[in-house]
Amino acid sequence: MVMEKWERFVDSLPSMDLMRSEKMSLVQLIIPAETAHRAISYLGELGVLQFRDLNADKSPFQRTFVNQVKRCGEMSRKLRFFRDQVNKAGLLSSALPVLEPDVELEELEVQLAEYENDLIEMNSNGEKLQQTYNELFEFKMVLQKAVGFLVSSNGHAVEDERELNDSVFLNNSYEDSASLLEQELRSAPSNQSGLRFIAGIIPRAKVMRFERMLFRATRGNMLFNQAPADEEIMDPVSTEMVEKTVFVVFFSGEQARTKILKICEAFGANCYPVPEDVTKQRQLTKEVFSRLSELESTLDVGNRHRNQTLASIGFRLTKWMNLVRREKAVYDTLNMLNFDVTKKCLVGEGWCPISARSQIQEALQRATFDSSSQVGIIFHVMDTLESPPTYFRTNRFTNAFQEIVDAYGVARYQEANPAVYTVVTFPFLFAVMFGDWGHGICLLLGALLLIARESKLSNQRLGSFMEMLFGGRYVLLLMSIFSIYCGLIYNEFFSVPFHIFGGSAYKCRDPSCSDAQTVGLIKYQDPYPFGVDPSWRGSRSELPFLNSLKMKMSILLGVVQMNLGIILSYFNARFFGSSIDIRFQFVPQMIFLNCLFGYLSLLIIIKWCNGSQADLYHVMIYMFLSPTDDLGENELFWGQRPLQIVLLLFALIAVPWMLFPKPFILKKVHSERFQGRTYGILHNAEIDLDAEPDSARGHHEDFNFSEVFVHQMIHSIEFVLGAVSNTASYLRLWALSLAHSELSTVFYEKVLLLAWGYDNIVVRLVGLAVFAFATAFILLMMETLSAFLHALRLHWVEFQNKFYFGDGYKFRPFSFASLTDDDD
Repeated sequence: MVMEKWERFVDSLPSMDLMRSEKMSLVQLIIPAETAHRAISYLGELGVLQFRDLNADKSPFQRTFVNQVKRCGEMSRKLRFFRDQVNKAGLLSSALPVLEPDVELEELEVQLAEYENDLIEMNSNGEKLQQTYNELFEFKMVLQKAVGFLVSSNGHAVEDERELNDSVFLNNSYEDSASLLEQELRSAPSNQSGLRFIAGIIPRAKVMRFERMLFRATRGNMLFNQAPADEEIMDPVSTEMVEKTVFVVFFSGEQARTKILKICEAFGANCYPVPEDVTKQRQLTKEVFSRLSELESTLDVGNRHRNQTLASIGFRLTKWMNLVRREKAVYDTLNMLNFDVTKKCLVGEGWCPISARSQIQEALQRATFDSSSQVGIIFHVMDTLESPPTYFRTNRFTNAFQEIVDAYGVARYQEANPAVYTVVTFPFLFAVMFGDWGHGICLLLGALLLIARESKLSNQRLGSFMEMLFGGRYVLLLMSIFSIYCGLIYNEFFSVPFHIFGGSAYKCRDPSCSDAQTVGLIKYQDPYPFGVDPSWRGSRSELPFLNSLKMKMSILLGVVQMNLGIILSYFNARFFGSSIDIRFQFVPQMIFLNCLFGYLSLLIIIKWCNGSQADLYHVMIYMFLSPTDDLGENELFWGQRPLQIVLLLFALIAVPWMLFPKPFILKKVHSERFQGRTYGILHNAEIDLDAEPDSARGHHEDFNFSEVFVHQMIHSIEFVLGAVSNTASYLRLWALSLAHSELSTVFYEKVLLLAWGYDNIVVRLVGLAVFAFATAFILLMMETLSAFLHALRLHWVEFQNKFYFGDGYKFRPFSFASLTDDDD
């Protein structure tokens, strides 16, 4: 009778949007071929339908629209090439699509091919001209520097430099730039005797090794002169700006010339012809300057034309990339559909929220009208036993909390969503470990900064750490607010207590307060109105008091949250109509947990209320070892010993209650169903464990009693042992809170106060800098991360394992809004 009233009360409660996932339905679309592209495009804009791949057995190259996908992929490659060229030129592409008439995909394909060919040709010509310009610029530097090394004398004939005839044109592209010298050098035969020289230029980093190699190769029979270039020169091969040195090597003999030229080639040195005759030097220098001037003009004109082309492309690049990305997504989706036998229409299936059916039908009707099709699109709902995808409607605030839950596992379809409670419990448990209202204010300022710049940061590409921090800005906001609250309860501001809510309830025994550390304080007025009395700080009983307070508080919070998890398992069983889970899982679990640790929580509260000195460790240990013994001074209330015996008996009864009835009842129901006495599918979470997300749940006839019994036994043992270990696990709240408080105290007393004890301003500034660094990087970063991970553990393991299966799969609709640059 009580159970029926409770069920009626539960049914009368209003439904929550985030408590259960959206109700889904499997729908089938039969789309005429001429309407298919437009219909899929409209559905992509709507973004509420997840298509199933009906061609999963086919490779990508066997699908219908593989050619269109290849074309879109090729256009994406060209657009990425354009983007790289625009960025390399230092131009900014338009972030927003320009308002221009829509362009067809075929027309865009032709435009992109023309632009690509033009850019490739301009890049090729520009690279050739730039290489020629770089070589001429190096030649100019060689002419300017090498002249000082060349000293004319009667012993050196003018023909000496003609020995370089073969080395002048090591770079083939340079033949047109020294036509005058070429004529002069080739007008007379080479002289194989006398002093010769080779002039060139080499990167400055290689000069020492280059000179040493020349000396060894010629056995010292050479003279090496060098002079640094006046400015950095772009290397003709690597196109990098490098510091170079001009050199002139004097030598004698054909064999030495051959060795030197090979060494120059090995070290990447560029050799250039320098005539010894002054007249020819002037003529050659004039010709080089003339060619440089012409090339500068040509390069300037070419760069302007190239930049104009890239600016025109960049102005429309975003629109083109969005168009190609959408078209590729449309054809990828069309490849998931099947052609019917007549090849005149496409058949598709997919999941959609029930609430979105009307929107889908309107979009399909609009696609039929815009395509001027004679045949409409058929849309109907299919019956299925498959497990639908899980879809929660979230906003900017709840999305981060939902992601925390989904990181553990996506909720099974329609099961209770832990994110509803995580919104409050996660930041609160974090704050219990991080409680300091000074540190909480620092976190609050950071969270408010991220929220204030939300619109700007959401449109930027952030790093992995910054993106994670920005995504959890509202989690950080709640964590900081709860940290301030818990910090006020602990009365800690960077570990310093303040008399915020009035005066202390304690005072010293003598006026000098010199015995506060040894004798202690005496109470003279009502308790401090909110939080921990500031007089506890620095007293001899500070650590025992705070340890006792935080340890007992951790146990209370843990028992409350575990009870919440078990209660949610009741709502799950009630929702799925599984009375077996309610009677033989929920009830014994509540009895077992609360007969032991619920009773412990009751003792903690009673001890706080009456100020008893009872040892709760002794009470709980001897409740199991000697339940009939007299409690003595550990007795907190009348009738405690018989109550403990009753609670212990209930806890012992709850274990076989969880273990044995459920498997035998399932076996009986299964056998009766197949003997014709009972019909219909048995809706039970344990039986459904065999069902995969993408397969029909038609495995109920394969009932294996031993497997069900073993699973139930594992589940029961796990809960019994977990009740103990999970309760102990919540003591991390106490440990982390104590560690955070003591670290703050150490940094404050041993760094800041110690430095402030000196009269030297430098020591004070250093101490303040070390304190600020330790606070920012250890207490605000490392401790925040540590408390975050421990709060995550408490939710994933201690809380969610009481009711949460987490074996579902996400609803991923086909939506243009979810497309990213990676989809190119």
